Amino acid sequence: MPMSSASLPLPDADAKAHSDRLVQHIAAEIDACGGWISFARFMELALYAPGLGYYSGGARKFGAAGDFVTAPEMTPVFARSLAAQVAQIMAASAAEVIEVGAGSGRLAADLLQELELREALPQRYRILELSAELKERQRETIAATVPHLLERVTWLDRLPESADGCIVANELLDALPVHLVRWQDDALLERGVVNEHGRFAWSERPAEGALAERAKTLAEEVGLCDDYLSEVGLAAMGWTASWAGILGRGALLLIDYGFPRREFYHAQRREGTLMCHYRHHAHPDPFFLPGLQDITAHVDFTAIAEAGTEAGLDFLGYTTQAAFLFNCGLTEVLARNAADDPRRYLPIANAAQKLISPAEMGELFKVIALGRGIDEPLLGFISGDRSGTL
Repeated sequence: MPMSSASLPLPDADAKAHSDRLVQHIAAEIDACGGWISFARFMELALYAPGLGYYSGGARKFGAAGDFVTAPEMTPVFARSLAAQVAQIMAASAAEVIEVGAGSGRLAADLLQELELREALPQRYRILELSAELKERQRETIAATVPHLLERVTWLDRLPESADGCIVANELLDALPVHLVRWQDDALLERGVVNEHGRFAWSERPAEGALAERAKTLAEEVGLCDDYLSEVGLAAMGWTASWAGILGRGALLLIDYGFPRREFYHAQRREGTLMCHYRHHAHPDPFFLPGLQDITAHVDFTAIAEAGTEAGLDFLGYTTQAAFLFNCGLTEVLARNAADDPRRYLPIANAAQKLISPAEMGELFKVIALGRGIDEPLLGFISGDRSGTL
């Protein structure tokens, strides 16, 4: 259950000072914009303001010492299973991988190790990463795991002009800024942020432009009830569509938590999906210690599929993380670990169970694939296809 921010642990003095600097930075932008900014802009600054944001600053985010644990941090079984799908895509396109938002570098290191075992190494493994601190952590993780493969890894600080092969993004879409919209009576209101006597507060104004058009379309399509608050992920849609102008031959593999549209905008989810993560505590207050906590929203996978296909990409598959990992040979990967070291099998199997259990990540997390020039069915989606729910 999410907890109140009032009961969360307090940061040390240096971390608090860092957050205070970001608060001042955001407050200055609010003043410069006439006293109001959209929540999407607030979230962008809180997560990505250069040198200050949660992902662009220096705080440890991933693993037991951070604020949350991703699948690659739990167990190498995730990467070892995913490698089967990455290898198939590379074989059908080009021997290249781009990972967007590589976190600690754990997924990259384990993928490279497994792809080498499968004799399916990419010629290049590029990582798109904006944070200098995370780039260094990624380099250290890869060097410690597969030092002889580090020369194949390069870093990007912006989307490439062109790319072929496999594009991987694990838990990226949920961290892209979202707009908050309230559907109330006949009005469409955008929730934004103001600075009230040194404290951030909510303020709503009529939605405009592309956001208003999108919100109106959603209301008509889904039949939203009155006084309904939720997120509209324009940034995630734009990011997905941008790959249509970049990808020559290959596929995007996007893994994240979320729902198809009708489930995302369900009547019982009338306060949206916005959630914050701080020291392994989940809570709903995005104004708590900006720069020291993650801010996320679930993914509308219908919007991702539409954005990609409308921009010219082919829809290649959509399923749950559990079905995807089983299709990619998770059972065989676990059996290999049992044979290699029976004493280590139980903790590995327990971690793998979290990846596939419906009560953990198996059902909530989904995998979607979009691409171009891939003619054969992708093995990760051969069973348990959920495309009919989009």
